Amino acid sequence: MPLGFRGEGITYTARFCGVETPFYFNIKETIKTYIVHGDFDFVVSPLMFSGHSPSKDRDPEVHNLDRRLYPYAETDINVAWAQWAKAGIVVAKICPWLDLDSEDENVRTDSEAILKQQIEWASYLSLKACLLPTPKGNSCANYARCVNQILKGPKNNMQVDSWQTWNSFRVLCDHHNLLTIALDIKRVLPPENSLKRWYGEPVDAAILDTDIFLTKARGNTTYLPKRHQKLIADLLDHNKPIIISGIKVPIDAQSAAGSKRHPLRPYLDQVSNVYKQRNPLSERECRELDIRDFLQLPLRPFRNFSSALSYEGQATDSLKYTEYERAICKALLDRVPNEKASFIVTVLVVVGAGRGSLVFASLKAAEITGRKLKVYAVEKNPQTVIALDEVIKANNWVDIVFIVTSDVRYWNAPERADILVSDLLGSFGDNELSPESLDGAQRFLEKDGISIPSSYTSFLQPLTASKSYQIAKARKYILHSESACVVKLYNVARLAPSQQVFTFTHPKWFDKESNERYKKLQFEIPKDTGSAMVHGFAGYFNMTLYKDVCLATEPSTKKPDLFSWFPMFFPLRMPIRVDRGSILEVHFWRCVDSRKVGFLFLFLHFMLLIWIALCNLKQVWYEWCVTSPSSSPIHNCNGRSCWMDL
Repeated sequence: MPLGFRGEGITYTARFCGVETPFYFNIKETIKTYIVHGDFDFVVSPLMFSGHSPSKDRDPEVHNLDRRLYPYAETDINVAWAQWAKAGIVVAKICPWLDLDSEDENVRTDSEAILKQQIEWASYLSLKACLLPTPKGNSCANYARCVNQILKGPKNNMQVDSWQTWNSFRVLCDHHNLLTIALDIKRVLPPENSLKRWYGEPVDAAILDTDIFLTKARGNTTYLPKRHQKLIADLLDHNKPIIISGIKVPIDAQSAAGSKRHPLRPYLDQVSNVYKQRNPLSERECRELDIRDFLQLPLRPFRNFSSALSYEGQATDSLKYTEYERAICKALLDRVPNEKASFIVTVLVVVGAGRGSLVFASLKAAEITGRKLKVYAVEKNPQTVIALDEVIKANNWVDIVFIVTSDVRYWNAPERADILVSDLLGSFGDNELSPESLDGAQRFLEKDGISIPSSYTSFLQPLTASKSYQIAKARKYILHSESACVVKLYNVARLAPSQQVFTFTHPKWFDKESNERYKKLQFEIPKDTGSAMVHGFAGYFNMTLYKDVCLATEPSTKKPDLFSWFPMFFPLRMPIRVDRGSILEVHFWRCVDSRKVGFLFLFLHFMLLIWIALCNLKQVWYEWCVTSPSSSPIHNCNGRSCWMDL
């Protein structure tokens, strides 16, 4: 049974192992040999006889060619192309001898004509992909020009070889979103960092030559080298199909059912073994499949309310609330000594109580430590308060938990709080206005009071993220191409370790301390990575809840079971190329400003425009730019594309 139908519920794009075949006139028999009897998922097959030349067709002396030299393999009348194209089991391989940048005019013009003919034929047959030959030599301008012309019409996916050639090719094609890559895997692999950069590129397949496989002296068993196994496993994890190439199988070798073992079966079995040894996806990872690399607008807490679905998803993050519980336990023990635990009541305010998860963690901590607690649950979302009230009544907390329906910045607390607990951080830490919210809340916190969290730091990391970049680019407007988004990063290459950006500490007792920030960062691209393209930056955070209790989304410190936050993505309007060992210099600002906003009314009867109101509106936004190795525009200047209202 083909790999694409071997469980795990990912059959809709599961074309995991194919085979490269030579040209056969009888394409139906090709499919029967390799897919029906060979158990491969798809074939990469030439659809045109490689000896065909348009210039020969123009020669009057060769009009009486044998019909077998007709360029196309079979006609579509006898083949169920619609079914096969939909299943994606046939990939068209374009003639390998094409040289569109040849000095020989006949070769060049023939190559152009054949490239166009074959892609038009593949498009007519509704095939999902075409595999193009590697450009000949260092010059590929005419090749890229022809491909770019085709991309404006028929839809095709293509292959080139090294990163340098690939990058030149796609730049000449203006980063077209239909231009993709098939990686030709060699026996000697480059360094690990160099391989990883491809995970952020639009790789659609990988070609694995049979020469790469080794044979054990004992047992004559075929196997893949360890590094190749890891690479294949990573590609399969990223849902990239594998193409077996290198051995020509006679078309009649497997013509009848029950014949001897297919000669390519040992290679398929090795890929299959790698596939089976992958860790199965968790239930949560299966749910996240459809949102990988999908751009989502971040929450604006003072403008939008979270949905019930959002609260429900966060409530299932047991790790987060377990850590909050640990932090509150430590704070209660520090706040109230054992000898006073029976009569001192600690006043705890939960800022942004939601549907009660932090309230539950607080009361659980009080039970564990044997401390008395009085809780004010402050929540401004009137819909959520209904659910919160039901939770409190169901657990008989009405005597110790008091609901406050208000924005915490404007709430007049009846008494001062000993502990302030909040869950206001966004994907970048401060991007959901946690600093401004907690600055407003600390006015009712005791001078020696405790804030949980006590501090948090944002981080940035340069990325190759072609898929996320293309999604932003497809929207065309500058508003989208420089708007920070929340994204479940998956098809990305992290080009350098992340670095700290902004830090905020609570409580903050110096009122004049601004929440505006500026940071210059310098990322060194490792020499073993090679050149790469930077499409934007991932944003993470590390948060100290209390003392040594921490939560983090920054990759080097993140715990695998934490899933409440996806990273932020700060795109670049135009990608920037970085070379190995080079310095990528980034500038990042957090801006806070009050603006005059007017309300404009039009009275048609008098044909007058009248400003009738002016008000101060405080906003927070980020700006960013790159100054080395080349300069970019300053993105989101004056918060023109994305901002948060206070």
